[in-house]
Amino acid sequence: MIGHPFHILDEIDSTNNYAMAQVNSGQVTSGTAWFTSNQTAGKGTRGKQWLAQPGDISALTIALQPAMLPLSRQFMLSMAVALAACDCYSSYAGDETIIKWPNDIYWRDRKAGGILIENVLRGNIWQYAIIGIGLNINQASFPPDLSNAVSLRQITGKVREASTLARELCTFLDKRIRQLQPAGYEALLQEYSTRLFRWQQPGLYRINGEIFEGVIRGVLPDGHLCLEKDGVVMQLGFGEVEFIINR
Repeated sequence: MIGHPFHILDEIDSTNNYAMAQVNSGQVTSGTAWFTSNQTAGKGTRGKQWLAQPGDISALTIALQPAMLPLSRQFMLSMAVALAACDCYSSYAGDETIIKWPNDIYWRDRKAGGILIENVLRGNIWQYAIIGIGLNINQASFPPDLSNAVSLRQITGKVREASTLARELCTFLDKRIRQLQPAGYEALLQEYSTRLFRWQQPGLYRINGEIFEGVIRGVLPDGHLCLEKDGVVMQLGFGEVEFIINR
């Protein structure tokens, strides 16, 4: 089960780095989770730094052996994790919790969290997935350069015990991971698509410096975004399109 065992670390540079080291040493079992409320050098996607305040849940990492999926289905795991994080956050923040493609967690048009999955491969064998999840929980405010961020405390007015919420997130993850069966791929993909930020709604995007209005029409099983522009549907990979959010 996801979150068994569940380790709480007093302070660490990155729970993903720590989990990776433990996996490489052969000292973990699938489903092991690490949590800290004091992460000093968290990692975001595409090499970005993940900034967190003490008391945040942004330092939760799970080591998973993805035996239920072939390597060609990597995006299905990312999708299931995003759905689980959205499930968990929405249980407190409500139905305005959504997923910004590919795996950021949003509340309305503001970022509430993100996901970073790093893979351990042995040849063509997908040995482990190191799943890092960050959700903004107890921040009272954010610096000006993070004006689009939001925390659960700002949404609900309540401070919560981050480690308790992290254990709850493991339960949501366990449920979603168990749904990763071939017969359920299409239903999961459809649910993921309909919970996307700007699903079937016009919005502004930028590609190669050009800003235009587009509409998200869906996501392919390999993770490509189907974005319609002027009646033509483009298939875009990660990092190929920027969402323009004016605040």
